[in-house]
Amino acid sequence: MASVLPLSKLPLHFSVSRRNVPSSHFGKGFPALTRIRATLTGGTGLLEAAKHTVDTYIRSGMVVGLGSGHASGMAIQYLGRQLREGALQDIIGIPTSVFSASEAAKAGIPLDHYQDSSQIDFAFNDADIIEERTLIAVIGRRRLQGGESIIEEKSILRAAGKLAFIVTEKQYTCGLDGSIPVLVQSVICHTHSLSEEIDDLFLGEAEVWRRPASGHAGPLGGDFPLVTREGHNVLDVIFTSPILDLAKVAESLDKIDGVVEHGVIYGIPLVS
Repeated sequence: MASVLPLSKLPLHFSVSRRNVPSSHFGKGFPALTRIRATLTGGTGLLEAAKHTVDTYIRSGMVVGLGSGHASGMAIQYLGRQLREGALQDIIGIPTSVFSASEAAKAGIPLDHYQDSSQIDFAFNDADIIEERTLIAVIGRRRLQGGESIIEEKSILRAAGKLAFIVTEKQYTCGLDGSIPVLVQSVICHTHSLSEEIDDLFLGEAEVWRRPASGHAGPLGGDFPLVTREGHNVLDVIFTSPILDLAKVAESLDKIDGVVEHGVIYGIPLVS
């Protein structure tokens, strides 16, 4: 049985729940935070955190947003097993990516496509990193395949009545660094000017590379820059020094004309 423990070197399970909190520009529709939990059973780590997520939050008849990433894959597999064994019934999954759709199909979870009107009871997801003080998360650092979409992933998380992130202690930190993916309109000359504008914005703090579909990354994305299914390029803003204010970075990106979306999930309002 999972134990609720203080924050320590354990897999972490963050849950957020929608409450009657006034919406704001910064909240962008995300649920409000209600609790943080660290879970552990034996030495199996993320698997037990994934199981705990399913056992704690998913009930028969729910529509569930199925996250992307290693831990989410384990949660999807366990959810499928619960359905096969009859512990849960009438679950509909809304996959956030090609990966989660494939895992859900193999696990036998009935699927539906996300639409703007979709009512999602609960969603779970991996995060590449979560800032300890603010609980701001970054997603999308992994290599995206052609059918994956940061836009749809974030839309599904926003639409959920409750949301859980499953991360390791290493991914839960007060000192943020690394990259932030930024989706931009993909006309080549426009992409280049956007890259320069973002580079100027974070001058001395970050490098801006266009993500390739194959081969090595670089400022121009090589000969085959990645194009998402919506027709956008992905710029990786690679911070060479610690990110002092991730929310401010996200705000600044939101204001740039031609930036369509980015991998920062911020503005989740805190409630008691």
